[in-house]
Amino acid sequence: MKYLLALALLCTFQLVKAQQVINQGVNDFIVKENLLKNDKLAIIATDSLENPLVYINGVFNFSVNGFRQELNFHDGIAICPLQIDKSTFVFVKHINENGSHSKLYFIYKSDNNLRPFAVNGYLLVAIPLLLILIGYLFRKLIGLMIFILLILFYFYYSKGLSIPTFFESAIDGIKSLF
Repeated sequence: MKYLLALALLCTFQLVKAQQVINQGVNDFIVKENLLKNDKLAIIATDSLENPLVYINGVFNFSVNGFRQELNFHDGIAICPLQIDKSTFVFVKHINENGSHSKLYFIYKSDNNLRPFAVNGYLLVAIPLLLILIGYLFRKLIGLMIFILLILFYFYYSKGLSIPTFFESAIDGIKSLF
């Protein structure tokens, strides 16, 4: 009886594992620095809790800052072939059967490493709106707020965040709230 129960449990485990392999797809991901420290980014397939999915293998289509990339995943990790020369915004998007999944990152480049910071899309809209509201409430500060807004938009633009990417990531961030 114990052997039959162990065999049934083993078969159930194998069926669950086979179902994971059949439903292989990238539904969520995170961006990290490549372990080789060669100024490239690693895209790691994760679940919704950001636990790595090591059974993801194959070629998946991604868009990195508007450039279509076919990324080859091995054990849940793919290396983006684009090298990062300076600090920049990186907008990574993946479209599959379950819809599109996109994330905006600010990549801070120091001497010999890259540090990706996830940027929430709603913050891209909330910060300028907050500055406009402060300028509207305190009329004497409206010139200062306009100046700060111009500096903020110049920073976005100089670090590679174009207007379409700005709106797409802001809309995706607002959608994620609901």
